[in-house]
Amino acid sequence: MQSAEGTWDLTMSTPIGRMKAVIELRSRDGVLTGTAHGTGEDVPLTEVVLDGDRLTWKQAITKPLRLNLAFDVRLDGDTLTGTSKAGRLPSSKLTGERRRVRPESVNEV
Repeated sequence: MQSAEGTWDLTMSTPIGRMKAVIELRSRDGVLTGTAHGTGEDVPLTEVVLDGDRLTWKQAITKPLRLNLAFDVRLDGDTLTGTSKAGRLPSSKLTGERRRVRPESVNEV
């Protein structure tokens, strides 16, 4: 089973233009949790579920508009593709890429 943990750079094509955000996903006691950062606010993710390669979550934002968002994406290694949906608005296409973890520098003796 794939891991969704890490920091993800997201791009959403929305009716009000292209939006960028960052989500951080962590597993605590076998439960996937996360936080989104993007439009000047940090938002907790709710109902985060990874089922095979399908990752879903919800979040509420207040900027640029007050919206409840639902995300449904497919995880393929270090990439995400899918949609975000805000209420009755049409779904927005979403892509994401996991940030690479930089190896710690090794000091040679």
